[in-house]
Amino acid sequence: MKSLFDTVSYKCSEIVTKSYSTSFSLATKMLAKSIRTDIYNVYGFVRCADEIVDSFHDFDKETLFNDFSKDLEKALEQKISLNPILNSFQHTYYKYGIDKSLVDAFMKSMRLDLHKTKYLTQEEFKTYIYGSADVVGLMCLKVFVKGDNEKYNDLKDSAMALGSAFQKVNFLRDLKADHDGLNRSYFPNTDLKNLDENSKQEIIIDIEKDFANGLNGIKMLPIEAKFGVFMAYRYYSQLLKKLKKTPALQIKNARIRVPNYKKMELLMRSYVKYQLNLM
Repeated sequence: MKSLFDTVSYKCSEIVTKSYSTSFSLATKMLAKSIRTDIYNVYGFVRCADEIVDSFHDFDKETLFNDFSKDLEKALEQKISLNPILNSFQHTYYKYGIDKSLVDAFMKSMRLDLHKTKYLTQEEFKTYIYGSADVVGLMCLKVFVKGDNEKYNDLKDSAMALGSAFQKVNFLRDLKADHDGLNRSYFPNTDLKNLDENSKQEIIIDIEKDFANGLNGIKMLPIEAKFGVFMAYRYYSQLLKKLKKTPALQIKNARIRVPNYKKMELLMRSYVKYQLNLM
């Protein structure tokens, strides 16, 4: 029966989430069960597309990405796919009325990663961030508000800001890996060779503005989503604090991370703040 295949598909997306991101999967566990599966479904889709362009170095990435894109279009058209990740995503896509333009913008940014290695202007950078991060936040927001367009529009700007903040923190953390492993430099006029304390500080100030806008939206989220998103916010805020304290030279030479024991400590502290309404 189709229902059994759907169940298997959802489980596949959950496995992808838990396998590729301990921090995101931890935050997702803090969401209400009623929406948790759909967030796994969104993450499974975006993770697979991202892995094609970032990880499959021994294969023809462009062919793989083109095939994935065609399969995605078929899944959204036919409302089924034998690719379990795409089958689970199309279910969530239709369940909450996710706008096709968000999916298209995401795939456009992922396609850029096949060939584009530098972002020379703020306009190029913002366009990439919108497609690679902001729209993912908006897809998740559709799930959080259960397709309510009025609530979605009220929280849209904050969700985009939070998505931008998360992505920019990732870029700063992964500066060395992106440069050495993928020959990419996302921040305009900033790469591994010329990152100094002043340029690092400019990046951090920009991220802190995004976080402030994002936190305002978290406070207005439905109860089913609020704590899970707050947990993700707290994790990335902690990572940014660590990057802020880390000399630029060290960021060039090592990947800064929050250890697992610290994540659990953050979880407990975040829960206390949430219960006491101290967000």
